[in-house]
Amino acid sequence: MIECAVRWSAPLPAEPRFLKLLDRLEQGRYDNYRQDIDKRRFLTGRVLAKTVTAERLGLAVEDVGFDATCDDCGKPHGRPRVPGAPLMLSISHSGDLIGVAATAGTPVGLDVETATRRADDSLIEYALSPAEQAAVSGLLAEQRTTAFFTYWTRKEAVMKATGKGLKIPLQSITFSGYDEEARLVSSGDAALDPARTRLVDLKAAEGYRAAVALLTSDEIAVSEDFAPL
Repeated sequence: MIECAVRWSAPLPAEPRFLKLLDRLEQGRYDNYRQDIDKRRFLTGRVLAKTVTAERLGLAVEDVGFDATCDDCGKPHGRPRVPGAPLMLSISHSGDLIGVAATAGTPVGLDVETATRRADDSLIEYALSPAEQAAVSGLLAEQRTTAFFTYWTRKEAVMKATGKGLKIPLQSITFSGYDEEARLVSSGDAALDPARTRLVDLKAAEGYRAAVALLTSDEIAVSEDFAPL
């Protein structure tokens, strides 16, 4: 059984006790955001990730340092990791909710989305496979929005787990029904094998949809909690 812990938080205030946990590169990224809410989301993601890392590795949170070098371009905006540590992390945020998923080395992807905006036809055609489009056709507007963002978060989660992101065409992957237990049914990309992909639709918070994906053939156990930061 592979365990995955998901921790949620509202955006943290830009207080010295949190800001001091950013290293030089992270401080630079923080400063480059123009909107206050974007600064706070980034800060919260890093504080959450460092708190979880400290707990798992038996470190003081102020001693946690990440290497976030992007494999493609070499800039510090990739997946945060502690070199040599048996830990995988994924950070996601939307609206006023920020989350971190952590495993003991199993590739993981987390996605959360506000589910209150409208899912129009062009977005559905862009993101969903033909089978998924058929599943949402005929639904009332509110039901269709819920169904769409269930599919969307599943897709984002598995793509994050692979590290390839949107290099995997959204329409090339098909999931079980939006009202069924999350499962990857088929994939047109070799990076995603249904036999080695596990997913869970998360509770998150009211007004949000979220999912977490692990690249493993083992069964998974996922826990969720809100951080007392």
